[in-house]
Amino acid sequence: MKQLFLQGPSLILRLLGFSLASIILMTVDHRLHYLEEVRAALSAVVYPIRYVVDLPVTAGGWLAQHLALRQHLLEENSALHAEHLQLDVRLQKMAALEAENERLRKLLDSSPKAGERVLIAELLAVELDPYKQQIVVNKGRLHEVYVGQPLVDADGIMGQVIHVGPLTATAMLITDSGHATPVQVNRTGLRTIAVGTGEADRLELPYLPNSADLEAGDLLVTSGLGGRLPPGYPVAIVSHIVHNPGQPFVEVRATPTAHLDRAREVLLVWRNDEPIEQEGTPAAKAEAPKAEGDQP
Repeated sequence: MKQLFLQGPSLILRLLGFSLASIILMTVDHRLHYLEEVRAALSAVVYPIRYVVDLPVTAGGWLAQHLALRQHLLEENSALHAEHLQLDVRLQKMAALEAENERLRKLLDSSPKAGERVLIAELLAVELDPYKQQIVVNKGRLHEVYVGQPLVDADGIMGQVIHVGPLTATAMLITDSGHATPVQVNRTGLRTIAVGTGEADRLELPYLPNSADLEAGDLLVTSGLGGRLPPGYPVAIVSHIVHNPGQPFVEVRATPTAHLDRAREVLLVWRNDEPIEQEGTPAAKAEAPKAEGDQP
């Protein structure tokens, strides 16, 4: 009995009926547009569902695009940073070359002052002993460097060679406590001795009487006495004068004109009237400057 009341149209008839209804509805909608409002309403109802269904795909695409863009920006930033560093290094090198070129120009401009033969040398080392003012340059006996040879920079006398090797030479600066430079006051011609103090920015003139005609700012130049240093080169500028009552000598300090603590290149000078003396010869031994601690 139950099977009798439950029995209805067969599945084939249902399929045919639904198909026919679909065709009719599509035809009517196509020709008369009766279902446009229904479609719009259904679209509004279905849109949130479709949005939720498409959300994982949309989010995945957005995230992939964002990560790819971020990775591209990171790579581009890294490349630009590396290029910036390279340009900075090149700029620093150019600045260093420009400064070196300027120093060399000044050195070469200073060489015609006395018309001597000159040779540019670079500093290799600086004496670390605080009581000594000595440097090592990259020219030696193979370049005809000799003991007692003067060193100058673009602004004045720096010192003289005290030891010569085959490829290098050691020079004592005028501020070394064991060095004394014969000088004269450029304004008056007064001759005296400038003695090193062991400090790169100070010389002393210990043998001037209180009556000496000397003023702060006077330029001291080499006198040429002793036959070592060529005459007329700037040595120092008087910076401090103190008259002590009851003392026979005035206290005088001077500041070297040469950049003793900053120079990278120096000029080795040969005088036209000076024979080249090699280390070990009697003349070189007799006139070489005494370093601190040397025995007579």
